[in-house]
Amino acid sequence: MNVVLWTGVGYLLGALPFSVWLGQVLSGRDIRQVGDGNPGAANAWKAGGWVVGFPALLLDYLKGVAPVGLAHFGYGLGGWALVPVALAPVLGHGFSPFLRFRGGKALAVSFGVWTGVTLGEVPIVLGAFMGSFLLLLAGSAWAVLLGMLGLLAHLLLRRADSTTLAMWAGNTVLLAWKHRHELRHPLQPRPWLSNSVRRNP
Repeated sequence: MNVVLWTGVGYLLGALPFSVWLGQVLSGRDIRQVGDGNPGAANAWKAGGWVVGFPALLLDYLKGVAPVGLAHFGYGLGGWALVPVALAPVLGHGFSPFLRFRGGKALAVSFGVWTGVTLGEVPIVLGAFMGSFLLLLAGSAWAVLLGMLGLLAHLLLRRADSTTLAMWAGNTVLLAWKHRHELRHPLQPRPWLSNSVRRNP
């Protein structure tokens, strides 16, 4: 029952479209009409600057942290019981019933989920990998996917258990699906990297 309860709570919290609501309240704009139309924190930032973007990012992060952290550390859920709880906020954000199941790309909430599972370890490692790839690659979607592959290498080196690897697999599939349109474009280096290679063949 605890698994069902926390999975439901995680999905419902993840589904709350804070970025859309904050965009409407603080900037009077529908962030789905900005940028790529994604109802997430990135477009909230584009629509209203940090005044809208920062609280949207924080709330998207916290809706991953809160249910997973409470279930794991507060109520002692672990092992395979934690897998659906950990994936529920990501599913809720990516496929929100409040937005006719057209949710965001679930990156901030993914960081929140991993914080709820491992505290600082995975978010720091994942952030380092994704940040490095963002510096090198022109497409953020490829940076996300390669960052997740870098995280897999870290988890394997740490001899992570099968449930943690299952969380990684589910999270990676969901992120890849939500970024599928951008991933159709070939992987390309940033201009500064291309120019550097040309100058130093």
